Amino acid sequence: LVTMLCLEPILHCMGDNQGRTFTEKCAAGDSVMFSYSLVSACATVLYFLLLSDLSVFSTRVSAFALVCTRVLSEMMLFLFGLAFFVAAFACAISALKQANGDFSNIPDAALNLTKMTFGMFSGSNYDRLRDEPALLVCIIVYIVTTVIFMLNMLIAQLNCSYQATYQDMLGYARLNRAKIVCETMTSVPRSRWDRFVEQLSLDECIEFGEGDIGLPGGVQVHEPASANITTKDMIRRFGGSTSPAAQWPNEELEGDEEDRFERMEKMMEKAMKRMTLPKSNGASASAGMGSGHGSSGGQSQSQSQHDSQI
Repeated sequence: LVTMLCLEPILHCMGDNQGRTFTEKCAAGDSVMFSYSLVSACATVLYFLLLSDLSVFSTRVSAFALVCTRVLSEMMLFLFGLAFFVAAFACAISALKQANGDFSNIPDAALNLTKMTFGMFSGSNYDRLRDEPALLVCIIVYIVTTVIFMLNMLIAQLNCSYQATYQDMLGYARLNRAKIVCETMTSVPRSRWDRFVEQLSLDECIEFGEGDIGLPGGVQVHEPASANITTKDMIRRFGGSTSPAAQWPNEELEGDEEDRFERMEKMMEKAMKRMTLPKSNGASASAGMGSGHGSSGGQSQSQSQHDSQI
């Protein structure tokens, strides 16, 4: 803003306004008009970047903005590699003996190679490359290197970086919101802050459930029962005195990891038996009846032999 004020054309035209108030049409104003417009464009971009702080009002938008900033490093690496290949091939093509005017010097060659990467090179210019076989080979090698290899590498890098950041982006968004809140609290008046804390009613006890009174110092938020399903009560309750001087009761230690693995194996075996049992019930029903009679006869015969031996 200070730079814009120094380059303001109206101020430069104050001594040569030709009788018009607040005019920018003068020789001094025209000399600084381009610089002023360039600084104005940069200031406008910075203004909209400041508006990105409003994304904290939505956790989803804030998480998306954080992901964009974290994958920006991958984009910078791609641009660095692209600049290297553009400079290398531009110098190589300028050293090549060829009569194509689009690649007559290093700046023109670099500009046209960059246009090829972003698909801005016209088709008629490609047709003129057929007259220069050596130049055509260099262009083909450049396109394979940058368009086919580097652009696909950029997509793979962005994909991997997004997957790595996506797992924690919600936590990062909440941390970013907390940071902005802490930075804003310094400008909040003390009286307004006291009224806000009083409205929270932090001294009142919170209900874990209907009739289940919990601890104070929090804010109760209701949610659907299906939002966070828990099969085990996370609140541990112990009978006795609630005095802080009382000894904390001993907690029952759970089994070691081997016992847990054994329980998991037994549960899996039971599940497999339940899955295979309906398929074999119909086929083995008649066989089970016959084998049952046979086994009972065998048991009675073995019992009589045992009695005779005694």
